[in-house]
Amino acid sequence: MLKMPQQEYIKFLREAEGCSVNEIARQVGIHWRTAKRYADKDNWNENINKRRSNSPVMGPFMEIVDTWLEEDQLLPRKQRHTGVRIFHRLQAEYAFTGGQRTVLAYVKRRKNEMVLERAKSYERLEHPPGEAQVDFTTIQVSRDQQLLTYKLLVVSFPSSNAAFLYPTPAENQECFLEGMKQCFTQMGGVPRRVWFDNLSAAVVHIEKHGERQLTEGFQRFCAHYRMEAVFCNPYSGHEKGHVESKCGYAKRNWAVPIPIYESHEQLAAYFAEQAQQDRERPHYAKKERIASLWEEDRRHLLTLPEVTFESYRMSAAVVNKYGEIRIENTSFPLVGLVSPGSEVLIQTFWDRHVILTQGQQTVREVPRPYTGRTADVPWVQVFTNLLRKPRSVNHSQFVRMLPEAVQQYVRITDLMLRKERLQALAHWSGVYPITQIGQTLQETHNEATIAQVTAALGLKQMNRDIPAAWVETLSPPGTQEAIL
Repeated sequence: MLKMPQQEYIKFLREAEGCSVNEIARQVGIHWRTAKRYADKDNWNENINKRRSNSPVMGPFMEIVDTWLEEDQLLPRKQRHTGVRIFHRLQAEYAFTGGQRTVLAYVKRRKNEMVLERAKSYERLEHPPGEAQVDFTTIQVSRDQQLLTYKLLVVSFPSSNAAFLYPTPAENQECFLEGMKQCFTQMGGVPRRVWFDNLSAAVVHIEKHGERQLTEGFQRFCAHYRMEAVFCNPYSGHEKGHVESKCGYAKRNWAVPIPIYESHEQLAAYFAEQAQQDRERPHYAKKERIASLWEEDRRHLLTLPEVTFESYRMSAAVVNKYGEIRIENTSFPLVGLVSPGSEVLIQTFWDRHVILTQGQQTVREVPRPYTGRTADVPWVQVFTNLLRKPRSVNHSQFVRMLPEAVQQYVRITDLMLRKERLQALAHWSGVYPITQIGQTLQETHNEATIAQVTAALGLKQMNRDIPAAWVETLSPPGTQEAIL
């Protein structure tokens, strides 16, 4: 089986260069059946197979052989190592105990990889129709009265100024590829050429002369969608300046005020709708509607593959004596499902973990516990600021984040009573969670006084039920009417 860089190169020769199967076989040096297998391959989803051996015989000597082969590139061709000479040197100098065929197979494979790694392509900076740029930007969103840090994947087309967006909870490879897939679905096709910066989800590291070593998942994704990935020079974001500007435009126009959402699907639908509405405005320079210009871009897109790409990462874990495994610093119990000491496989998608046995039987599926930065809204300061200008309650983006009962409570028409309630909320929010205040206001009578709500909050804090009919009996006779 060929390595992923070779598979992708074969697909590139077939799709981009239009080479025949026989031409590919001659150029890469493989059998025509192998060339046809990868040239016409449509489904690039990774099959879950048992893990292979990590080359126990050749593994410790790979770095030595790689060094010799790299240094050979500086010497005349007739003075370079042959596979047999490398085998003899390993035996004589490093006490190599493996066979000659093992060394020859590795040398042949490594030489082919080095040819592909040294292949250079020269990129133009103009962006014709159908060419896109991709980048992440960071935004703040609100859910359950909390501020969350989210990532927004932006795919922009410089030719038409159209953009497609998808929010993700993180910037890892699974989220990155899922966001790309969702954007392709929105646009109904695949850009032929896509510009990226050197994000870790796609690039493992940059070689000495600028060549990129890509992650296998990203290479598989590019081959599945038949797109060509182009990378900017390090610290050269201006080379994809269009998407950089589009990221700022998205934050200023579609993330202000802070988006409030209840589910990820709702948030994704919101940004997709905002991007679609934005395409109805005129292009900043061409003065035509962006939607009309986008049609030209769309005609240059590649068709979507019939099989959907599933991005996931495989890993393994051993069940401890408590019947638990640990994934991303979180423990998941498997008591009664897998015996302690057993090894399980973990299939990590962007939003979930699927735990499998060695026989690939599903044991359990759990949501992926993202530990992104969250922050409580400083409600004391918010209510204190609103107290200075109580009329601004109806225009505050923070009021929109409050539970519905608190919004109704603070939006009362009477300004004097509104100021009293804002002052009370400034005090309550420093003592009780805002969700507890909302539940208490929902349970108490709509006309309850501040003193009654304060007492009800105290009862709820002590886990006591609020009476259905509230009657205050603790004050001395003659003072109850003043309190009520």
